[in-house]
Amino acid sequence: QVQLVESGGGLVQAGGSLRLSCAASGRTFSRYVMAWFRQAPGKEREFVGGIRWSGGSTSYADSVAGRFTISRDYAKNTVYLQMSSLKPEDTAVYYCAVDIGDRFLTVPSRYDYWGQGTQVTVSS
Repeated sequence: QVQLVESGGGLVQAGGSLRLSCAASGRTFSRYVMAWFRQAPGKEREFVGGIRWSGGSTSYADSVAGRFTISRDYAKNTVYLQMSSLKPEDTAVYYCAVDIGDRFLTVPSRYDYWGQGTQVTVSS
């Protein structure tokens, strides 16, 4: 099993920045992707971006490309989502997830493990 714990959510004004963290523990794998998803009230969970743990390549949704950056810290077994130029439409619960493999999958049901989520609210 893999345990994921997100942190760093909060309230920020439009145009501001916030950094989310996702700490992983438990079973390890040679290849996997850690991704961020978000879900706004009344909307489906959507892919934000992901990072291949081995190699560090990343992929982003068009809606956040150029504003959000995903990085990883091997020593801490943690993935970060740096969010800049935040907009009210970025308001959502943000989740990290793990897929055992090396593809950037955008369908939530394809992911094997999930964190509990952290709320991000962007005020206008």
